[in-house]
Amino acid sequence: MSRHETSPTTVQPTSNHRPNACCFCWCCCCSCSWNEDRERAWRASRETKLETIPNCEACAKPTPEEVRGWAQSFDKLMKSPAGRNVFREFLRTEYSEENMLFWLACEELKNECNKHTIDEKARMIYEDYISILSPKEVSLDSRVREVINRKMQEPSSHTFDDAQLQIYTLMHRDSYPRFLNSAIYKSLLQSVSRSSSES
Repeated sequence: MSRHETSPTTVQPTSNHRPNACCFCWCCCCSCSWNEDRERAWRASRETKLETIPNCEACAKPTPEEVRGWAQSFDKLMKSPAGRNVFREFLRTEYSEENMLFWLACEELKNECNKHTIDEKARMIYEDYISILSPKEVSLDSRVREVINRKMQEPSSHTFDDAQLQIYTLMHRDSYPRFLNSAIYKSLLQSVSRSSSES
């Protein structure tokens, strides 16, 4: 279902006007009015055990130079919270948002020091993104899966490093070129360029 379609249970606002940005997110191209965010976060919390990953990362509005920089390298895009938000919105339209969610969960795990929390988060990442029973399973080769299965006997903050690199490479090779040609990226580039020329 695309983000413009609605399910029968979704109540639509009476006005067709969608503001360009809501109070939590500068991103003019994503569909995050406050109520939609709440509903999506509620649905996501039912679908994933990792409720700590926010729907939109907190970040400042990117400059035109920053947005143009995302086209120069995938690393620049992924190092920018604003870039990750826009790229994640694009992945959502391609039904592959789980790749970004997995990558973010791995980043969060790497910053964890408490052994008990590491065990808990590693188990949740495994259940959400590695298990073949999960609807959000990411695409990994059998070698990486075997490594993870061995490491899960004694999880560490780096248990998923190989898998994270594989998903990063997949997003870089597969999704990133399409993102640069997408309406989402092009309209954001136009929007920030226009607002900077007006100011």
